[in-house]
Formats: sequence, structure tokens, C-alpha cells
Amino acid sequence: MFKSILKSSILAGVFLFFVTGCTVGRTNDPIAQEYDKVQTTKQHLEVAADMQKNVTTQNTLESTIASLAAQMLQNKKMDTNKPVLITSFVRLDEFKKTTEFGRVVSESLINELSNRGFDITEFRGQMAISINDEGEYFISRKPHELKNKIPNTYVVVGTYSRLSGKIMLNARVIDNITGKIITSARATYVHGIVNDCIIFKDCAPARTINIVKERSSK
Repeated sequence: MFKSILKSSILAGVFLFFVTGCTVGRTNDPIAQEYDKVQTTKQHLEVAADMQKNVTTQNTLESTIASLAAQMLQNKKMDTNKPVLITSFVRLDEFKKTTEFGRVVSESLINELSNRGFDITEFRGQMAISINDEGEYFISRKPHELKNKIPNTYVVVGTYSRLSGKIMLNARVIDNITGKIITSARATYVHGIVNDCIIFKDCAPARTINIVKERSSK
């Protein structure tokens, strides 16, 4: 019994010696170190390619918005109890200009984040409900009809960039007190339309031809 235990201990020691010896030798080998770096980089690229294929690239606007919301919620620094304001997505090259597309994205994010348990604040609410012959209204974009102050919140901002056959969107959640970016997301909406002016409703007007009476050469 004693000999069996002693034999097992010796074998374990020899195995440990060879394992640790190989490890030490490998860490001191510059070629092996570079090889390990290459393999790690390859793994990162494989993960990035998988994310691009299955997460960030979408073929419908609905799934693109859902992708943005899902990515933003992956960051554990997001405090679900803190109010969140969502602003209109703007053009990447002009931060003070948006379109119906940008407004649709932001309005849809309100639904996505609200359904995931976030405290969404509608800062466009008027001080009172206004009524006319056509209906009743509470939301407004006129500054003098809104509250003057915004509480300590997260602010969701986003940009979009029009590319050939697709639209790239970037979103981030910012702490409005510190200015720190809490989380961010990126998605590409592949619509496949050659002329995306149909989506943005800025197509050039149809060419018109004037009809005139032909003049006589006499």
C-alpha cells in the first residue's frame, strides 16, 4: 500500500515537472508569445464577425431598433431606476437636423426600453393639455410650452449615416450630469434600396417638360 502511494506521488511529481517546465519554456519563447497573440486576435475577430452577422446587421428597421436596445442593455452600468430621456436620431454630418426616419427610430426606442423595465421620461409633455377642433394634445416641440428643467437622467442620443443600400446607426446613453457615456450600441439597417430617398422622403421632384406651341418657320 505504501509503495503504491509512493509510486503515485513520484509519477505526479514527474508530470507536474514536465507541465510546468513546458509552460515556463513557452512563456520565455518570443515566437510562442507572438503565436498566442495571433490566436487570441483571431478569436476576437471571429467573435466580431459573428456579432456583425447575427446582431449588428439587420434587414428590417424593427429588428435594427431591437438590436440597438439589446446592445445598450448589455452594459451592467445602466441603472434601470434612473429616468431616461430619448432624443431624435440626427444626421451624422449635421447634429441639428433630423428626419422622419430619425424620429421613428427614437420613438421606437421608447417602446423597446420601456418594455424592458426602464423609467422613460417624456420631456415633451406640455404644462397643460391643449385642445382644438381636431383633437387633444399633450406632446409639443415648442420650448415655451415645456418644463424649464430636466432632472438628473440618462439621455439617449443617436446618429445615422446613409450608405449605399444601408443605413448605419450609432446610439449611446449619456449621464446628463457628468457627460460620461454609460453604454453604446451600433447597428446597420440593410434595406437594399438603391435610392434611399424613398425612405427619407427627399427624392428630387419629377422632371417637368413645358409644352409650347410650335412656331411656324415662315
